[in-house]
Amino acid sequence: MPISIKTAEEIEKMRVAGRLAAEVLEMIEPHVKPGVTTGELDRICHDHITQKQQAVSACLGYHGFPKSVCISVNEVVCHGIPSDDRPLKDGDIVNIDVTVIKDEYHGDTSKMFIVGKPTIQGERLCRVTQESLYLSLRLIKPGIRLRELGRAIQKYVEANDFSVVREYCGHGIGKGFHEEPQVLHYDADDSGVVLQAGMTFTVEPMVNAGDYRIRTMKDGWTVKTKDRSLSAQYEHTIVVTENGCEILTLRKDDTLPAVLVAEG
Repeated sequence: MPISIKTAEEIEKMRVAGRLAAEVLEMIEPHVKPGVTTGELDRICHDHITQKQQAVSACLGYHGFPKSVCISVNEVVCHGIPSDDRPLKDGDIVNIDVTVIKDEYHGDTSKMFIVGKPTIQGERLCRVTQESLYLSLRLIKPGIRLRELGRAIQKYVEANDFSVVREYCGHGIGKGFHEEPQVLHYDADDSGVVLQAGMTFTVEPMVNAGDYRIRTMKDGWTVKTKDRSLSAQYEHTIVVTENGCEILTLRKDDTLPAVLVAEG
């Protein structure tokens, strides 16, 4: 499938969907505290998406996924299924991954939350993961190879003695939840993809405190680090502009401007 170049009208619809997805993460923040379950957080997100935003959760029912958002705690790398089994506790690190559909277009984003008092390693892992995402977004502009993003992420993460998950990647997005291209977060073959204005995709590095290897649980969804080390992820949906990129899922707590002019 070829990489789609979005029209101005399509990009505007993606701005709306992206803003809604970011709003869910802003809304849920005060609820992420010791004693709450991931099942309760999912219900709050679901009600906000469906009732207040009049939108649709792309996750709910996607290939059978049973909940409205993915919530991954500590050693869970991604696709954690919310449940009421274990309340969150001090020091837990939690990724909430939200994808909203509005007027047929998707907005996809995630961020880390630290529950109560952070651990030194948990706080550092989350910070380095977010910084790796930010530095890659600053590189985006027409004419660069897609693999430059993964190369920069891997170099930064490994310089901080962490590792990048190989099996999962960012992706093109629009009317489809997962479109071309695949956006790898380490230096690997990109099939010659060169960025063009109008491309829309996610960048979402998953970073482990230990080894990069992972394992999938019996539920078919939950992915954990093989060595049980902590894992963190941040994700934004972007559109490539004429001289950089626009972050379509920017939150109020982000330290980057919505429109980035590429460095160099």
